[in-house]
Amino acid sequence: MIGRPANNGHIGEYIAANTFETTFEESATNRGSDGYFASGPLVGKSVNIKLYAKRTNILDINPSALPDYFLVLTGPKAAAASSKGTVAPLCVTTVFMFHAKELVGQQKGKIGIATSVPQAFWDKTEIFPRPNNPELVVSPTQKEIHKTFSDVHSRLPEIVIRP
Repeated sequence: MIGRPANNGHIGEYIAANTFETTFEESATNRGSDGYFASGPLVGKSVNIKLYAKRTNILDINPSALPDYFLVLTGPKAAAASSKGTVAPLCVTTVFMFHAKELVGQQKGKIGIATSVPQAFWDKTEIFPRPNNPELVVSPTQKEIHKTFSDVHSRLPEIVIRP
């Protein structure tokens, strides 16, 4: 259905393409960005799309190939701890849009895979459900699309497989 293997990255790109009108790079392994905004106030700006089942305030960043923006779709907030014995149904409860250079410029710790991003950045860059970031305002139609993905979380039974 999405034209690529059904992993979190490709699913996130599919959701973003259909919600925020982003276009894909030809290669799924393009360094730095997954595509570009095709319409709206950010048309032509590059975007790296992330989909995380849980929000742990961790973001994968390649500092040598920054996009203009990170569009981050997450499930519910959770502690950055072991996932052993937990569940993480894939749903979108919150969406954030980070200006990449601003984010990297204000980071105090290590930047790379599993970069710890302070809570204040998450708060000010949230675009759904709270419109805290004025650079990209989520339209009523976009809200309905995201509501479809967030409602999945409340309908799924929690199943834990134990040995």
